[in-house]
Amino acid sequence: MNMNCVFVEAGAEKILIETGIGEKWPAKLTAMYGITRERPLEESLRAIAGVGAEEITIVVNTHLHFDHAGGNTKLDASGQAVPAFPNARYFVSRAEFEHAEHASERDRASYLPDNWQPLHASGQLELKEANYEVVPGLRLENHPGHNRSMQCWRLEREGRTLFGFADLVPMRAHVPFSWIMGYDLYPVETLEAKKKLLPQAARENWTCLFYHDPDQALGRVVEDDGKLRAVETYL
Repeated sequence: MNMNCVFVEAGAEKILIETGIGEKWPAKLTAMYGITRERPLEESLRAIAGVGAEEITIVVNTHLHFDHAGGNTKLDASGQAVPAFPNARYFVSRAEFEHAEHASERDRASYLPDNWQPLHASGQLELKEANYEVVPGLRLENHPGHNRSMQCWRLEREGRTLFGFADLVPMRAHVPFSWIMGYDLYPVETLEAKKKLLPQAARENWTCLFYHDPDQALGRVVEDDGKLRAVETYL
């Protein structure tokens, strides 16, 4: 599966939504998880957007699982985790931060403190409420299911909506209501959120970002014979 991060430029702000799995993995865990990369996130930002890590002003995490926040930090020459985006403010919900700090046995392995504690220590981590505006037109919304504090994001410009489902609908294959990840702590709440958001996405012709889709990150939700499915689209 992919980690499809998003870069947004809004006035003077250069915003990165999610940071992927990061580069801090030792060889043993890289092999165990089958981690492969076309190139590191920092190189992708330069190649695709022409932006250096030092130019990013805001980093947004929908939640702090290692596959969404792993690139928040990097290892310095001494092997210590330090902010990967030195001039950025990092946004995460207060509820998610508190959950990550006190995760249960059920999901503790998904939270690696090196992905957020250096940001807290440096003063770059900003804790937000459940629903908040990053900049005009870009909002984070709490949609429980994967856990209780995960957020989705909504970017609205010129009458169009780009909606990032994070791990609520991680791939296009998860658009059918009953297709829910085994990782979800509260699958019935995932189901209710999907039943609310996906029909709205179809009615309002949203462009949808499926964070983990390995083939096509962007899609639209359409209804055929009473069933919803995702079709390919482009910005």
